[in-house]
Amino acid sequence: MADLWQNAMDHAVTVARHAGEVVREALQDDGKKTVMTKSSSVDLVTQTDQKVEQLIIQSVKEKFPTHSFIGEESVAAGEACVLTDSPTWIIDPIDGTTNFVHAFPFVAVSIGFSVNKQMEFGVVYSCLEDKMYTARRGRGAFCNGEPLQVSDQEDIRQSIIATEFGSNRDPEAVDKIFSSLRSILCIPVHGVRGAGTAAINMCLVASGCVEAYYEIGIHVWDVAAGLLIVAEAGGVLMDVEGGQVDMMSRRIVAANSRTIAERIVKEIDVFSPSRDDAVPLNQ
Repeated sequence: MADLWQNAMDHAVTVARHAGEVVREALQDDGKKTVMTKSSSVDLVTQTDQKVEQLIIQSVKEKFPTHSFIGEESVAAGEACVLTDSPTWIIDPIDGTTNFVHAFPFVAVSIGFSVNKQMEFGVVYSCLEDKMYTARRGRGAFCNGEPLQVSDQEDIRQSIIATEFGSNRDPEAVDKIFSSLRSILCIPVHGVRGAGTAAINMCLVASGCVEAYYEIGIHVWDVAAGLLIVAEAGGVLMDVEGGQVDMMSRRIVAANSRTIAERIVKEIDVFSPSRDDAVPLNQ
């Protein structure tokens, strides 16, 4: 049977690599890092975010004119964040914008592709590491062409857990974030880490470097590609309350195994941000 989406995936890899070149070039030129804010003073966006998203969307539209898009900067500009059954590209032009602004060396281009609300492929390009993470549904996950496999560690006490603090500075939400962090640290685990980008954190789970990643407050464009990369590397995905993961819910646990995921879920002090597909989108 013909592979309907291989051409699209090949194009995603090509355009992600091109976008990464633009990001690296901008890092060398502070004039290209004009910083603006979106939902809060710590929710940052730069002209490079906007330029890279337009580069990706325009390139894809030329080859696949009937496809749909969900892009971080397009949604910030007022476009609806709605996932339909149509072939849809879910784009984060710079995952780790704060890292980019400060030249902290973990910045990713993330491109997920969904059909009938199911992820068909995911591409995450870690620009400064020059690592291209890819996954096709049912065909495995890879980094620079080498197969990925999650860790086989089943003891949470011998695990490293990844998370982020996000851009929500509401004291009630921050209290819950630190409550979860304290509970997980005191299991105890070997350590807690964070690359500053959800996409790379998920790729670290897929690579076996960390056993789990959890976060409340991420967006669909942060995790769409990473979800498939983790799953195809043998990992487990679930909601922070233990149910099925919902890309629009802004809540996720990605782990190497169900045992580790369920243990993390027990320690999370849950809250529910406004959904990405809420109307209007609030943050």
